[in-house]
Amino acid sequence: MRVFLDRLYLFAGYLAGVFLVAIFVLMMLLSAGRPVGFNIPAGDDLVSWCMVATSFLGLAHTFRHGEMIRVGLLIDRLEGKTRHYFEVASLLIGGFFVGFFAYYAVQMTYYSWKFNDIAQGVLPVPLWIPQLGYSGGLVILLIAFIDEFIHVIRGNTPRYEKPKPQTAEEVVEQAIQSAV
Repeated sequence: MRVFLDRLYLFAGYLAGVFLVAIFVLMMLLSAGRPVGFNIPAGDDLVSWCMVATSFLGLAHTFRHGEMIRVGLLIDRLEGKTRHYFEVASLLIGGFFVGFFAYYAVQMTYYSWKFNDIAQGVLPVPLWIPQLGYSGGLVILLIAFIDEFIHVIRGNTPRYEKPKPQTAEEVVEQAIQSAV
């Protein structure tokens, strides 16, 4: 099961990367094509759908690798069982909110499919297709939250937590990697 979940998060991350490359290609074609009279109908719609897919499909991969923005002002000062309880509570609260959004995103995508909702732009695309990136990304993030919650509730340290730097060089390296 561990291998499947890790591959799911990695696949979602790669898929987010594919949509990011699609944004780049579409933006370059739109920008370079304008002076020569080349136009991509609904190019702006396609770019916006790719942006949503990139954003939401990349969430689980980002969460699992500790790259999400995390305010640790309180929890980083705690140790032992108190810190463990705060981690569990944080994962519960975060999982609740992600589950709430995932539920309604899936419901929206389902109703778009059920009622054959079509995009209002130049390109008549069934809306459930671009909405899959949004709802699918949230569902995968919810799975990642549940996975991490089970891991932490068993007494393990969170996998998204990076080790604290021990030397000055490690502090500088982490600052460079996090673009601080």
